[in-house]
Amino acid sequence: MQVGPFIWAGVVVVALLVCVGLFRAMWKVAEPNEALIISGLKTGDSGSALGFKVVTGRGTLVIPGVQTVRRLSLDINEAPLEVTCVTKQGIGVTVRGVVIFKVGDDDVSISNSARRFLDNQTTMVARIVNVFEGHLRSIIGSLTMEELVRERERLTQETRAAAGQELEKLGLVIDTLQIKDLIDPTGYIDNLAKPHAAEVEKNARIAQAQANQEATEAEAVAQAIQADAVRKSRISQAQYQAEVDRAASIAAQAGPLAAAEAHQQVVVQETEVSKLEAARRDQQLEAEVRRPADAERYKVEQEAQAARNAAIAEAEARKAAVIAAAEADAEKVRLNGASEQSRRTALAEAVRAEGEGQAAATKAVGEAEATAIRAKGFADAEAIERRAQALAANSDAVVMQQLAQNYPAIVSAAAEAFSGVDNMNVLNGAEGVTSMLMNVIGQGAAGLSTIKQILGQVQAAAPQASTASTVPTRPSHVESN
Repeated sequence: MQVGPFIWAGVVVVALLVCVGLFRAMWKVAEPNEALIISGLKTGDSGSALGFKVVTGRGTLVIPGVQTVRRLSLDINEAPLEVTCVTKQGIGVTVRGVVIFKVGDDDVSISNSARRFLDNQTTMVARIVNVFEGHLRSIIGSLTMEELVRERERLTQETRAAAGQELEKLGLVIDTLQIKDLIDPTGYIDNLAKPHAAEVEKNARIAQAQANQEATEAEAVAQAIQADAVRKSRISQAQYQAEVDRAASIAAQAGPLAAAEAHQQVVVQETEVSKLEAARRDQQLEAEVRRPADAERYKVEQEAQAARNAAIAEAEARKAAVIAAAEADAEKVRLNGASEQSRRTALAEAVRAEGEGQAAATKAVGEAEATAIRAKGFADAEAIERRAQALAANSDAVVMQQLAQNYPAIVSAAAEAFSGVDNMNVLNGAEGVTSMLMNVIGQGAAGLSTIKQILGQVQAAAPQASTASTVPTRPSHVESN
């Protein structure tokens, strides 16, 4: 039995197994979410400038002992953010967000990240948080609270743009940056939202009220339509019932109507017969009575007309004769009137001339009498004036002259008191008579004293009266007699 071939076959197999094991130990494959960082001898073209080789998505041969391979994760990472800062208005606010990032897929980003985080990949999140917190504080400090609330996308874009260069140096790229919450401890955001919330609530209440109103109107319209349909249905039913009742009534009264129509026909025929009989009697009356009467009436009318015409002709003749006679009388009267008018005119002229003569004579007489009266008045006035002057100059003499002239009349008037005495006895004789007469004369002397007093008053008032009174002066054309 020969054992040589089997040994050699076993050695070959062992050698093959050793080679496969060595190849497996040296061949390294990069997973889709990682990058191989190979450093050491002959690290390749890309790694020659950097001092290491980057392999992604494929396998590579790594010589143990002279080369080292390490793995850099390309998975995404999440970094929570919570930054407390103040806005442009000085209002404190806390911003909560999250950043999702990863190592860039290109060799440069992988190389930059490998240099910084290869042995401390767990510190990558803390570094990202520090970078974003600084930029968020800076950007929020330049915004107002209103802009921060309403323009979150602007905050996100500005933050990503500000952190882009730093992340590029770290070999990182941002997949997502989200601002989740804005915590306002002062209540400023709530106060901003209150007017809008009130407006929204008002609009909601208005919309609800309008919806209720529209629903109520729709219900009312639906009820009206329903009521109208019910009304139409009942009307139709009533019409149908009326037609049924009318047909039943017609059917019930068909018999009496037929009898009434037959009786109506009888009455119509009787009426026609009566009309024919009346027409016959009228024709008979026309022929026997009316036409002869008309002929007799015509005859009488013609005779009366002839008599009236004859009377008119006779009256016309008499009227013409009377008119002719009247015209003759009128002409006669006109002629007489003309002659009478002429005579009266002449007589009136004579009377007028006579009246004018008498008027002239009367006027002359009146003027003469007026002149005489005026002259007499002026003479009386002059005499009164002179008497007044004499009275003013020597009133006693004038009075005594007047008393002397009128003494018989005074004694007669004093004796008038004894005229009713039938018998008077004087006891002391002639002395008694003398005493009685002296008493009478004494009364006249007392009256004379009274007159003197009056004349004194008149003399005192004479200058004033002479200045106030006007004595008519004789006109120059009047001559005293």
